[in-house]
Amino acid sequence: MGNPPITVERWEGLECAVQLDVVLPMYKEVWVEPPYREGTKEIADFVDRFAQEIRLPRARLVVARCGDLPVGYAFGYPLPPDTGWWKAMDEETTARFAAENGGRTLGIVELAVRAGWRRQGVAARMHTHLLEGLGVERVTLAMRPDPEAAPAHAAYAAWGYRQVGRWRPAEDEPVSHIMLLTLLAAAHGG
Repeated sequence: MGNPPITVERWEGLECAVQLDVVLPMYKEVWVEPPYREGTKEIADFVDRFAQEIRLPRARLVVARCGDLPVGYAFGYPLPPDTGWWKAMDEETTARFAAENGGRTLGIVELAVRAGWRRQGVAARMHTHLLEGLGVERVTLAMRPDPEAAPAHAAYAAWGYRQVGRWRPAEDEPVSHIMLLTLLAAAHGG
């Protein structure tokens, strides 16, 4: 007998907090793998960051399950007007490109699928549920350029993302690519 169907649930704002016990084990499992190799410090940073980010307007968390088993999660929020997201890039941006109003751009800060469920459309379903009904013009995320991330790069390219820049949060941290997906007005209700 096959696996049960994949289901996806969504929470918003402070509702996300009660899902930390579901998300944290997946975070620890996925982000310890190459190229990320996150350890105790990064896990603690994630917990602290999550506690702050769920307070942002329209923050959203989606969790995919196979039966009762959580197999993936995605988390993001519309970038606030005072975001530093675009300022962190190495490349120069125009004021128009970087202008945020709290509803223009969804920043995806987490998207992870457990190893046994990758390349089965789980990430795409979570991505769709994360964006559903938000009415944003575009979506952005940061991703590592390492060879181990090639499947993720391929998925994002297939979804229509393009690289618009690079950033390094600190000298001792790795470079990430800043990816951007521009949505069609009809696709987001605009």
